[in-house]
Amino acid sequence: MTGSRYPGFTVDPETDPRPGDPVMGGERETLEEYLRYYRLTLAVKCDGLDSEQLARRSVPPSTMSLLGLVRHMAWVEQHWFHVVMNGEDVARHFEREGASDPEFDGAVADDGVVDEAFRLWHEEIEHAERFVERAESLDVVGHHPRTGAAINLREVLVHMIEEYARHCGHADLLRECIDGATGE
Repeated sequence: MTGSRYPGFTVDPETDPRPGDPVMGGERETLEEYLRYYRLTLAVKCDGLDSEQLARRSVPPSTMSLLGLVRHMAWVEQHWFHVVMNGEDVARHFEREGASDPEFDGAVADDGVVDEAFRLWHEEIEHAERFVERAESLDVVGHHPRTGAAINLREVLVHMIEEYARHCGHADLLRECIDGATGE
């Protein structure tokens, strides 16, 4: 933050990696762009922090941390695009025996844990983007593994936008508690 033209903000508006202008595309392009924006927002909220800061549970008694959010979103991406849309039977990221909330419980201040979380998150995003790119339409259907309920890609993308938007709000508060940085 020191020396920034925008002290106290998580990102300089002039170098913000997120798109600022509307896409003015069709439904698919709009959904993809909103999801891309929120994925980048979570990355921006984590930028420049060390493993201790990323793992800090800034709002006790909550176990939520920025690192926990990254781990959670890696699992969410995995669940919706591998399990629901592709019908794959894959081991859940960060699963631990006896852990009620493994993404958050295992978010500890360790460089290896941080590297793994970001690697898996980026891999899952890349998989999801390839899935969406290859999908014939937004009407491609997947099935929820527990209920068998059908869901189309359109609904999954809207759900992912909602999931990221909610957690980016959490990330705003967590980041502000860590170093006072605010911003969009």
